[in-house]
Amino acid sequence: MALRLKSQWHKEDSERTLEEIGGAIAFNAWRLGVDKAVNLHSKQFAYRDDAQRLAVIVEYLIFQALAVERMLFESITDEQRRELVTALVLKLADHYEENSRTLLGEGDYRASFIETFNLRASEYAEFGYTDEGPTYPFLRHLGYEIQQAMGESQVNRWVIDQVIDSDAPELLKQLTRVVKNLFD
Repeated sequence: MALRLKSQWHKEDSERTLEEIGGAIAFNAWRLGVDKAVNLHSKQFAYRDDAQRLAVIVEYLIFQALAVERMLFESITDEQRRELVTALVLKLADHYEENSRTLLGEGDYRASFIETFNLRASEYAEFGYTDEGPTYPFLRHLGYEIQQAMGESQVNRWVIDQVIDSDAPELLKQLTRVVKNLFD
């Protein structure tokens, strides 16, 4: 079944703030991250528990936030991009905290998400992103971080290949459409 994303505004002629656009992207990014985590399971990759599944979702969320930042590099100003990405990341942190509390109990999940985002942002900064999308090292880093989150068991040995060859390209295709539609 295809994932339904919400990338159209109800009142199309209304002006949207960057914070609203960031929130809408975050809503869709959360759905895409969950969908890709579920897809890994359907491809026979194994999660030990909900915490591990959430860790994989976090990697997908961070990847998407950084991809959005790169997608918009030339179409909006640095200040606008910073405002949008900040709103996006804070909303993603809210989604992560809400779902983590439901599944794992009380904790400061929001702060750990933001800390992980900041760490990954510095790591991904070393990788290229072209008009065609992320370079191979950018994608490979996502696959590597997902493999680390899932553990390097025999069952999860080839998760990097699944992420690079299938999941990340499909995710980026959907995310690109969402971002384009929300800015139109």
